[in-house]
Amino acid sequence: MRTKALLVMFCSTALLTTACGGGGPQSTAAGGGLSDGKVVFGVLNDQSGAYSQLSGKNSIKAVELAIADYQEKYGDKAVVKEFGVETADHQNKPDVANAKAAELYDRKAVDVILDVPTSSAALKVADVAKEKKKLYFNISAATTDLTGKSCNKYTFHYAYDTYMLANGTGRNTTEEGRKNWYIVYPDYAFGQDMEKSFSAAVEAAGGKIVGRDAAPFPNTSGDFSTYLLKAPTLNPKPDVLGTMQAGAELVALVKQYNEFKLRDKGVGLAVGLMFLTDIHSLTPAALAGTTYTDAWYWNYDLTNRTFADRFQKAAGVRPTFAHAANYSAALQYLEAVQAAGTDGSDAVVKQLEGKTVNDLFLRNGKIRAEDHRVVHDAYLAQVKAPAEVTEEWDYVKILRTIPAAEAFRTPSPDCKL
Repeated sequence: MRTKALLVMFCSTALLTTACGGGGPQSTAAGGGLSDGKVVFGVLNDQSGAYSQLSGKNSIKAVELAIADYQEKYGDKAVVKEFGVETADHQNKPDVANAKAAELYDRKAVDVILDVPTSSAALKVADVAKEKKKLYFNISAATTDLTGKSCNKYTFHYAYDTYMLANGTGRNTTEEGRKNWYIVYPDYAFGQDMEKSFSAAVEAAGGKIVGRDAAPFPNTSGDFSTYLLKAPTLNPKPDVLGTMQAGAELVALVKQYNEFKLRDKGVGLAVGLMFLTDIHSLTPAALAGTTYTDAWYWNYDLTNRTFADRFQKAAGVRPTFAHAANYSAALQYLEAVQAAGTDGSDAVVKQLEGKTVNDLFLRNGKIRAEDHRVVHDAYLAQVKAPAEVTEEWDYVKILRTIPAAEAFRTPSPDCKL
């Protein structure tokens, strides 16, 4: 029944110009009602490169599930009765992201852009959202600048950031006794921010950074041997190699880490950012015992698992935290439109600011009015040993919950909304 309702009500990209009243620029509703009679979501992300598996085209499935749940909840009382989803591949390039975001808002009549991994691309989209006065929920980029010097009224940072990752993994790993770190990071906004955040967290916990190197991004060769061979030669020798790569680049680095048997040489591994799809690609055997900070886990409880079952039926894989966060952001946007009675950007922002939320993704969640950082509980996670894995995709055990107030930094004075 859910699927049938979605098929009837959901206007696909291909049908937007006919079934949904035409494409092209549309004015934003200043008062009540919808600006063009419908809500159009824009999913802008990497659909062909390093980050295509952790989010990619399957994030569209997550948005569709949110639309279906909104329709089921409100029925005839729904303010929004027609929908569209437009999508584009930004190829992890800031200039492409800038152009695609403008196209989505102006030519595709998109009301809100979701996702946008790659911090340099995410920051460009924030600029476009500010210029166009259109909503933007960043899900998959980690730079704290989105809620710092680059914050703006129309941008919300949803799932995680470098502070959350470093405060969980960097601090806990150091407090466990692994004091000396060698950090390898991708040389763009995300990696640079990760290096700073992890260095600060490690040093605050009594650790020391004995070396740091920036690797090219994208690393088209997939070769990290220069850094991996260097690690055991440093003086003092690092207790842990902290890799800040993500997606396909993380997979390549970990494979080479194991090939060079660095763990046997006394250099442990800490992962700055890891998604379920990374573990699936590498297998738990390659990462057994590795701790990291997770924003959400599909088998954490019955609520998450129920969603994961629906998502797997639609997408063929278990959801990452990026998929769950895209679902949540789409649903919270629709809830704000429902409450405001309009998709006018300023009215929707007013509904979102300061809102407390408990949903599938946001546990003890709050959308901070000061900087539009969406805070929520996070989790210190550990990859299971192969013998502990009893079900495909269930590769992680949650060691502890990091409360929302502890997981994220306080509002930055650099943010001037």
